[in-house]
Parts: sequence; C-alpha cells; structure tokens
Amino acid sequence: MRRATITRKTAETDISVEINLDGTGVYDNQTGVGFFDHMLDQLSRHALVDMTIRCDGDLHIDDHHTVEDVGIALGQALSEAVGDKRGIVRYGSCLLPMDDALVRAALDISGRPYLVWDVALPTSKIGAFDTELVREFFQALSTHGGLTLHVSALAGINSHHIAEAAFKAVARALRDALETDPRKADAIPSTKGSL
Repeated sequence: MRRATITRKTAETDISVEINLDGTGVYDNQTGVGFFDHMLDQLSRHALVDMTIRCDGDLHIDDHHTVEDVGIALGQALSEAVGDKRGIVRYGSCLLPMDDALVRAALDISGRPYLVWDVALPTSKIGAFDTELVREFFQALSTHGGLTLHVSALAGINSHHIAEAAFKAVARALRDALETDPRKADAIPSTKGSL
C-alpha cells in the first residue's frame, strides 16, 4: 500500500498529513486558510490521491508559514509513500484549460528537486490569500517530494482561475506519473537502477 502519515511541529505550525496514492481523490483538508484548502482539495481530487491535512498555524501573522509548511509535509508524505519508485510511470504532464486560464505542468518523480515557475498572477490577492504563496507551496512540494516540476501559465487574466488551473494541472501530471507502468511494474524507471 502506498500510504504515508507525516506529522510536523514547529514554533510556527503543527501539521498532520495522511495520503493514499492509490485512492480515489477523497479529501478532508483543514488549514484555516480557505482558498488554500480549496486548492488542496483540487490537488487531491484530480490526482486521485486520498488526502487528509490538518494544520494549526500562526495565521495571526499571515498565511505564509501554513502554506509553505503544508507543502513541506505533503512533499515528505509523497516521497515516503512512493518509496523506491518501483513500477511507477515516473513522468507526467498536463495542459489544463480553466475558462480564461491555460496552464501547462510537467513533472518527473526523479528524486532531484527543481522548480521552474513561469506563472504570472495578475493580482496580489485572491480574496485574502497572497498569490505569491502559490509558488511557495509548489517550491516546498517540489523540494521535499523530490520532484522536478515545470509549471507555465500560457494564458489567463483571472488570478483565481490561473492558480486553480496550476493546482489541477500539477494534480493531473502527478496522477499520470504515479500510475503503475503495466509493462514494467517490477522495475525502477531509470537506467541507473535507482532514483
């Protein structure tokens, strides 16, 4: 079973993350940041990864520590759940339209974290949410999940649509990359023999 539970407690946040990579996209995410919860729900639903996240963060300061630290813990859970990566497809990509927005995501579950972020969000806020935190989340997820991740917004005028399309595109790419390769279900997807 490709499951993981991560707990992470600092002076800024107290987080628990439970994931099942072979789920159906069932989610229960409560971070205290409404827009972020909505984005995590999209990530779970479209990646078909069951996800339960709880975060008690220092929201009296701002949302930054909550969003970044959830990205860290979720990345750690992903890395633990995927294990030695035996049998996975490894690569995934998606070109996702959402109304005015069009976002491309491509990723490699390589163990070599790298983020290329070419996403301009036209407003500094979505409701009360700082749009710069979208990148912070994906940076933390990439770093701690061992993902090479490229995200590009090819079109869009509405920040909510662009951000949501980014989460959905990454989710769909992740879904493809995590699938079991029916032709090589017993092999590490690398000529090196390990990832």
